[in-house]
Amino acid sequence: MESIFVAAAASIAAIFGGLGGGDHKAPLQDRNQIKIHASSTASGVNIACVAAAVAAREASLQAGISTNMQDVTAAYTTRASALASAYTQTGNDAIRKAVKSAWNSFNGAMRLAHKSWQKTQQSAWSGFKTALKACGSNASSIADSANASVDANAGGGTK
Repeated sequence: MESIFVAAAASIAAIFGGLGGGDHKAPLQDRNQIKIHASSTASGVNIACVAAAVAAREASLQAGISTNMQDVTAAYTTRASALASAYTQTGNDAIRKAVKSAWNSFNGAMRLAHKSWQKTQQSAWSGFKTALKACGSNASSIADSANASVDANAGGGTK
């Protein structure tokens, strides 16, 4: 049993650089840290300006998705009510007509919600790009503009 502990201790010592004698590696704490250096004097870039532009964009997107989710929720609520009403009709033709109408209305509401969300996204990113120009000639090099396509593909309603 004692040999298992000795073997385990030897393995751990080998993995972490020995028992401290002649360890030429940086301490484990320093080796595992990720260091990020940012400067407000980075080659013609006003970092505070970029941060404000990002914050404005994100606030606009958050408000837009909140509105979109309200529109989507309303579309589902209206559809549920219309379908419930459809199945109280008498006669198959009346039921089919009411069900078709409920689904058509739902699809239209979802398309409108999606178009509104797309406009919000486009407006937020366009405003961001305009604001970024005031932040310095190299501001786009540190901004997250490359992620615009990820945001554009994010859903809001249906397509």
